Amino acid sequence: MIQRISKLTVFRELQSFFRIKGSINILAAMLVYGCGSGIMRPMNALYLEHHVHLSKLDISLLVSITLVVDMVVTFSIGLLSDKLRRKKTLPLVAAALCMVGLVLYMRADNFPTALFSMILATSPGGIIMGQLFAMARNHFTIEAKPIVEMAMVWLRALFSMGFFLGLLLGAQLFTWVSFQGVLIGNLVGYGLLFLLLIVYQERIGHYEPEKKSTVPFQWLAMIGLLLLLCGDSIRGLYFPLVVDSLFHSPALVSHLWSLQAIFELLWMTLAGYAATRFGALNVIRFGAICGLFVYLVYALHPTLPFLIAMQPIHSFFVSTLYSVAMGYVQRMFLHRTGFGSSLYMFLTQTASLIGFVTPNAISGLTPHIFFLPAGFAIASSLTLFWVARRDRRHSASITTGHSA
Repeated sequence: MIQRISKLTVFRELQSFFRIKGSINILAAMLVYGCGSGIMRPMNALYLEHHVHLSKLDISLLVSITLVVDMVVTFSIGLLSDKLRRKKTLPLVAAALCMVGLVLYMRADNFPTALFSMILATSPGGIIMGQLFAMARNHFTIEAKPIVEMAMVWLRALFSMGFFLGLLLGAQLFTWVSFQGVLIGNLVGYGLLFLLLIVYQERIGHYEPEKKSTVPFQWLAMIGLLLLLCGDSIRGLYFPLVVDSLFHSPALVSHLWSLQAIFELLWMTLAGYAATRFGALNVIRFGAICGLFVYLVYALHPTLPFLIAMQPIHSFFVSTLYSVAMGYVQRMFLHRTGFGSSLYMFLTQTASLIGFVTPNAISGLTPHIFFLPAGFAIASSLTLFWVARRDRRHSASITTGHSA
């Protein structure tokens, strides 16, 4: 029987998390990286539309090409990173390339220049995120093994907290200095990340993961997660465009997104502990139902009060997808932390590629686009239900065999 988790236990483990020996720089790096991402993420498609004057199809094509490059780079580095004794060099080089790309992106005025600069500015992002999580899992396992799984959840929550701060800052920078201020804010974020990684002392050592933490590799589960990520990628690109077309306010997009992000620390904590009690797949499936409900509301031409009301619900879905689901994939490869972390990033990039292309089947920037992620959520729920059912049957057969 799984032991009940008390509020005191959560508080003590949170204290232990923030006191993990030598972790302050990597925690700060994740927070700063989240902030830089939050500054730019909602504004990127709007920048390409308003400043570079690209069409909806051009934006989808540009982002898709960039993602293909990002996927190749992330997967290749994931295979390589576990062969390296120190992983810190990889995100350091990636952050430097992103800064160079952003400087060029600020001067982009047509499709070719925007494409080249965006590849340079965003393709190394998968390396940064993947290797930060790989270094952190190594660090936490060596320095705080009893809380390593929740520590990874809270690390991802730090990214969300940074993302929330970045959204608010991005909206203000847009109001004060327009798109140029948003780009400079993102550039400063990469600069701070670079400095924090330089001073971080990476943990190097051998450790043996606990057997209870490992998860068997399952193709069907990976497909189910990919479908959910596809739906979220459609929301990520088209939510800002649809909201801007309905309300003509780019800053409103950041404010709505920040309302979602502010709940993620709470939801990620609850989802992490719920996964230990009810199982990761059950929590992910419940999150998928929340996502389906939100997408259907989005698709039905919602008024602003409905959009606001949906953000906390969507926040729970995102929290399960980017904390519990990420940990679920990582635990399939605990002996290869670099590859496991990069594989999840590769899944998100593959989903983004699919999610950016499929909405072109619907003309214009209509809320009906969100019927597509609703369909992905339904397909994912059915797939994960089949996986959970198969797991239960397998566990029952093992129990019967032992009792016999």
